[in-house]
Amino acid sequence: MPYLDKAVLYDKERWLSYRAFMKCIFSHNYKAAIVDFDEAIKLYGNSYVMDHSFNFYKALCYLQLNEYEKAENLLDDYVNDIYKNRQQLEHPTAYFYQGIAKYELKKWDEAIAIFDKALKIYPEFSDAKYYKAICWLKQGKSRDDAIALVEVARKDAAKGFSINEDNTIYETYPYQKKFGN
Repeated sequence: MPYLDKAVLYDKERWLSYRAFMKCIFSHNYKAAIVDFDEAIKLYGNSYVMDHSFNFYKALCYLQLNEYEKAENLLDDYVNDIYKNRQQLEHPTAYFYQGIAKYELKKWDEAIAIFDKALKIYPEFSDAKYYKAICWLKQGKSRDDAIALVEVARKDAAKGFSINEDNTIYETYPYQKKFGN
């Protein structure tokens, strides 16, 4: 981090957002990441770092800080912006975290519908299946169906079908489910 701090000092436009990303995903310093992302947005707009917008990573920070409404708003805006403007192809990770925000707010039906969107793009997405099963349980649906879906998720995870961000080989992402043997 001291090297990134120095890089930001010499080339803020290039390194500020990357430092914020590192604070969010690797250092788990969510409040400091939000500060950096806010500054980057003020100076350069809501651009992208590591395939997602600055506000996407701010939303991950807010999820980790239990500020679910803030996360939900940012993720709803992010998903709407991506797909309304067709800036990029549909992204299962964007849907996954949008679903997580709904999940944390106990909006089970909305969460399930969004997890289903992620699963339509990425049918083996173990994390989306796991949280969908939890939503089913919260709704009072069949325990057997939920357990069956978790078992499918476990098998998919064993084959490597989880959050497919580049850095997941180094760091577990927020809400990424690691299944035991």
